[in-house]
Amino acid sequence: MKCPYCGAESKVIESRHTEDASIRRRRECIACGKRFNTFERLEAPPLIVVKKDGRREAFDRGKLLNGLLKACEKRPVALADVERLVDEVERDLRNSLEKEIPSDEVGERVMEHLRHLDGVAYVRFASVYREFKDVNEFREQLETLLKSR
Repeated sequence: MKCPYCGAESKVIESRHTEDASIRRRRECIACGKRFNTFERLEAPPLIVVKKDGRREAFDRGKLLNGLLKACEKRPVALADVERLVDEVERDLRNSLEKEIPSDEVGERVMEHLRHLDGVAYVRFASVYREFKDVNEFREQLETLLKSR
């Protein structure tokens, strides 16, 4: 790895695994002696989400994170917990070994994890994801949530 300061070669001083399955390497330049960090992440094949209308698009962590942040808005849910949920859902999807995942399956996996994190955020997410048509559908979802607790 080239030093970002002088362009000379560097050596690895220390390596650590991080929570998001990447490797953090502490490096030192052989020429100038400055230290810097690098992160290595496994390049996974693209995960394709098949939408309800048949369109296909690449799985987007940012899009999922934004949707969950909206559902968790003004709730006592830490950002780290939401990011961990996104990591778990993405790991579940990649472990399924399917290259194309229906958006229904993504939504169901998110709701399963969100149900355990925060009930209000779960109902908010479910109301948008399941496109509730009336109050009765909303009430049924609430009753299901209450029974599971």
